[in-house]
Amino acid sequence: MPHQQLPLFADVDAIDPAMVDQAVTALGTTLPTQIHLGTSSWSFPGWTGLVYAVRNGKPASEQAIARHGLAAYAAHPLFRTVSLDRTFYAPLSHDEFARYASQVPAHFRFVVKAPAAITDPVVRKPGSGEAARDNPLFLDAPAAATTFIRPAIDGLGSKAGPLVFQFPPLGRRLLSDVPKVAARIAAFVAVLPRGPLYAVEVRDPQLVCEGFARSLEDAGAVPCLAVHARMPPVDEQAEVFGLTQHGARQPLVARWNLHAGRGYEDAKADYFPFNRLMEEDVPSRAALSRLARAAAAAGRDVFITINNKAEGSAPLSVQRLAEQIIG
Repeated sequence: MPHQQLPLFADVDAIDPAMVDQAVTALGTTLPTQIHLGTSSWSFPGWTGLVYAVRNGKPASEQAIARHGLAAYAAHPLFRTVSLDRTFYAPLSHDEFARYASQVPAHFRFVVKAPAAITDPVVRKPGSGEAARDNPLFLDAPAAATTFIRPAIDGLGSKAGPLVFQFPPLGRRLLSDVPKVAARIAAFVAVLPRGPLYAVEVRDPQLVCEGFARSLEDAGAVPCLAVHARMPPVDEQAEVFGLTQHGARQPLVARWNLHAGRGYEDAKADYFPFNRLMEEDVPSRAALSRLARAAAAAGRDVFITINNKAEGSAPLSVQRLAEQIIG
């Protein structure tokens, strides 16, 4: 559906959307309605002028944007989704999800990451990331339903998009038997409450295989393509997972996370404050645009979220991707 510009807000805490070029507005109107593009989170002062208007003569703070910037974000003509990444670190309540849903238009959809407490096989030491002990909640379906799925679906309502279970690198012990761990993940998804769109993202190339693809399909889930330095090129992932086959029906879900050959922390430092493209990833953009066009043409929904660490500025990456999808 065509994007509607939201009005400016009377709330003194509200953050207004930036004025965008008419060409960007026209691009948002032309983009197929099945295609939902957006970013990973929205709380970046460096996006002032791209997404947010100057407030009281200066950019709003990260904290102010996190609390009051979502409506301005959703007013951008190209943004039809956002990845709620904070849920990876701690669950949100029904009321918190509902508050987010109340700030966006009807056509907007949230991509929501499941808590790492469900998808990480180990409990990690605070601050170090090192494994401390085995995680008793790993692949615990009742815990996932209670702490994550029901609050998200009930709170977001019709604005809930894919629920993404992102699995970190699983380690040698689990990956010593890839078919077994693939079957465990699929069995976990298969017993989750029916209704939501479940997407599974992995960070181990060994799991990009036809057996895992079949297991996910049988469980009623879709792969979430991970554009990440650890993973094969996104077009190769899509082919292995069957997303390029004629007659494919599943939605396309992709998260463009990190530039190839980059580490997360060095990309974060080098790309800050995320207001311009620093290292364009032309092959990934081209592959995603081809996949999105083909999926939309077949009537399949498309959800692609982009991180600042992909090219330097997620809003500008969204714009370049939309331009390539259209043209």
